[in-house]
Amino acid sequence: MKLILTQEVTGLGGAGDVIEVKDGYGRNYLLPRGLATPWTKGGQKQVDALTKGRETRAIRDLDTAKDVKGRLEAQSVQVPAKAGESGRLFGAISSGDIAAAVKAAGGPELDKRKIEVKHAIKTVGSYEATVRLHPEVAATVKFEVVPA
Repeated sequence: MKLILTQEVTGLGGAGDVIEVKDGYGRNYLLPRGLATPWTKGGQKQVDALTKGRETRAIRDLDTAKDVKGRLEAQSVQVPAKAGESGRLFGAISSGDIAAAVKAAGGPELDKRKIEVKHAIKTVGSYEATVRLHPEVAATVKFEVVPA
């Protein structure tokens, strides 16, 4: 099945990319969630126009992403969470919690879908998360989970 991605999908590509996937994956996952649209000749013309515009903005966006990366990696972030006496959290820290904590600490506003945490955070302590700012730029955010 040939599809045009409308949003970035990890492992497949970014918005505007034309991809070939198995029918079941496209029909049952990508299309219902609005992550892709069926490929057509008219759609291909729109993709070509978007790609041309994206290439002109990419250089400017790359410089901005590098600046944001420097600010994020130099920043110290604390994520408050409810915790028991042993340091175990009531629940887990999500990427949305991390994005809110970065913004509260004076950092840039981040899209929670671009934040990747390697494993579930369920205890108090220091952790790292990767933020995809640009296809070529990824920043590592160091944060500390503290009891609220």
